[in-house]
Amino acid sequence: MILPIYAYGHPILRKETEEIDADYPNLDKLLENMYETMYKAKGMGLAAPQIGLNIRLFLIDTAQLDDQEPGQPYIKAAFINPIIIEEAGKQWDYEEGCLSIPHIRGKVTRQPQIRIEYYDENFELQEKVFTGLTARVIQHEYDHIEGVLFTDLLKPIKKRLVKKKLEKIKVGHVDADYHMIFAKR
Repeated sequence: MILPIYAYGHPILRKETEEIDADYPNLDKLLENMYETMYKAKGMGLAAPQIGLNIRLFLIDTAQLDDQEPGQPYIKAAFINPIIIEEAGKQWDYEEGCLSIPHIRGKVTRQPQIRIEYYDENFELQEKVFTGLTARVIQHEYDHIEGVLFTDLLKPIKKRLVKKKLEKIKVGHVDADYHMIFAKR
C-alpha cells in the first residue's frame, strides 16, 4: 500500500522519535508499505516520520544512485533503532533532495564514512561501516529520525534562496508525483 508522505512544515518531521521492539505491530507490512511508497516516489530512502510515525526506523535502497562509486555495492536495508557511533573522513559537499521537500535541492556537507549500529528487518543487531554516497543516504535518513531536515544544513545564502519555496510547500502549494500530507493551516 502506498502511503502519503508528510510535507515540510508538518510537526511530525520535527518530533523526537521513539525506539520500537521486535513486537512492533505489523512491522513486516509497514516495511513493505514503506518500500512501495519510496519506489513510487522515486526516492532512495524513507524515514518513518515522513509517513507520519514518530519511531526510529528508516530504509534505503541505493540502486537508484547514478554515480555510485566503483566497487561499492548497492544497499537495500531497513535500519531499526539506529545509532551512528562514529563519522569520519574529510567533509564533502553533495547536492541532496528529499521526498518531504519536493523540487528543492541543495549542497550539504557531510563526512564520507559512518559506523552505525542498528537492528535489521529480522531484529538482528548489526554494526557496519558505510562509505561514500551510501553513507550520505544513511546520514540523511538518520537526520529524519532526529528531527533534522537537509534544509537545516544548507549554507545561509542557500537557505535564503529557498525560503519562499519552503513556505509554499508548507501551505500545500507544490506539485509532487505522490500524495502528500501538509500541516494544518
